[in-house]
Amino acid sequence: MTSTLLTEDQQALVETTLDFAQDHLAPHALDWDRDKHFPVDVLHKAAGLGLGGVYVREESGGSGLTRADGVLVFESLASGCPSIAGYLSIHNMVAWMIDRYGDAAQRERRLPRLCAMEDLASYCLTEPGAGSDAAALTTRAVRDGDHWVLTGVKQFISGAGASQLYVVMARTGGDGPDGVSAFIVEKDDPGVTFGANERKMGWNAQPTRQVVLDAVRLPADRLLGREGQGFRIAMNGLNGGRLGIAACSLGGARSALDRSLAHLADREAFGQRLLDAQALRFRLADMATELAAARALVQQAAHALDVGDPQAPYLCAMAKRFATDTGYSVADRALQLHGGYGYLSEYGIEKIVRDLRVHQILEGTNEIMRVIVARGLTEALG
Repeated sequence: MTSTLLTEDQQALVETTLDFAQDHLAPHALDWDRDKHFPVDVLHKAAGLGLGGVYVREESGGSGLTRADGVLVFESLASGCPSIAGYLSIHNMVAWMIDRYGDAAQRERRLPRLCAMEDLASYCLTEPGAGSDAAALTTRAVRDGDHWVLTGVKQFISGAGASQLYVVMARTGGDGPDGVSAFIVEKDDPGVTFGANERKMGWNAQPTRQVVLDAVRLPADRLLGREGQGFRIAMNGLNGGRLGIAACSLGGARSALDRSLAHLADREAFGQRLLDAQALRFRLADMATELAAARALVQQAAHALDVGDPQAPYLCAMAKRFATDTGYSVADRALQLHGGYGYLSEYGIEKIVRDLRVHQILEGTNEIMRVIVARGLTEALG
C-alpha cells in the first residue's frame, strides 16, 4: 500500500498502524476467532496510538484525522485481524457522531473516555424487523416530563454487552425517517439487557448480540442532536462507516494475497515452483489489480467526504459495494490458490474469507448500496 501519492505523515501513519497490527493483532487472531475472545486489553493499547478517536477533533481528545487518513488506518489494521479492525471502525463511527452532533456537555463527558477506549461504543440502528429498511424502525422513545422512555429491540449489534455506550435510534414521531431521534444509552441504565452472543460464520473475535430496551428511562440530555434528526445522524455516520468497512476488506484481502504469494513461492508441483506457473501468476495479477482499483475508489470517496462533496454519499456507497465484493472475491481466490491448505484453520486464509463475507452485508447490504447509487444517477436526471 506504500505509495508516492501518500504524504510523509500518511506514510508514517501506515507504518505505525501496520506495526501495531502485526505485533498485537495478527499473532493472536486465530486464537481469538476460535475462542470467541474479545481482546479489550488490545483495544486499550490501540487507543494509546490514537485509534479510539480517529476522526474526533483534537480539542475533544481525538486524533483529528481525515477520512482519507482513516481508510489507511483501517486497511492496515485489518491486515492483522478484520474482525477487530471492523469493531474499531464501528467504535470510531459512534465517537465521530457524538463529536459532530453532541452538545458541549455531551462531548466533554463522553469523548475523553471513548478516545481512550475506557468506554467502548456500539451503534444501534438495525432491528429484527427493520434491517435494510432502517427508516421503518419501531423502537420507540416517549417523552415523559424531563425524561425519555425507550422500548424496543436492536439486532446484530457489534460489541453489545461489552460496550459501555450505545447510540440508539428510536422513533419519537410519526412514520418515516423524520420521526426518528438518536439517544445515548449506557450499559448500566435500568431496563437495558442483552441477548445471547450470536453464533456466527465470522467476526468471532467480537460479540454480536441483541440490545433489549425495556422502558429504559433516560434524562432529556441523552438526546443526541435535535429531536427528529436521528435518521440523518445515522446515515451521515454510515457514510464514514462504509468507508471503514471497505478499507477493512482491502486489508484482509491484501493479507490473503500476500499469503498466497508466499505459499506459491514455497510449494512445488510437476517439477517447478507453483509461483512460476503462468496461469497462477495471472490470477495473482488480477487479484492485485482489482485491489488497487478498489483502493482508488475508496480513497476517492474518502476525499469527497472530507471536502463535503454533495456526491459523497453515492461515492461512499460505490466504494463500499465494490471494495467489499472485491475483498471477498480476492480472499476466496486466495483460499483456492492454497489448495487443501487454504481450508485448514492454521493457515488463516479461511478465517479471512469468513470475516470478509459479512462486510457485504453490514453497514448497509450491497444491494442497498446499489439502490443508493442508482438513486444518485436518477436524481441527476432531474
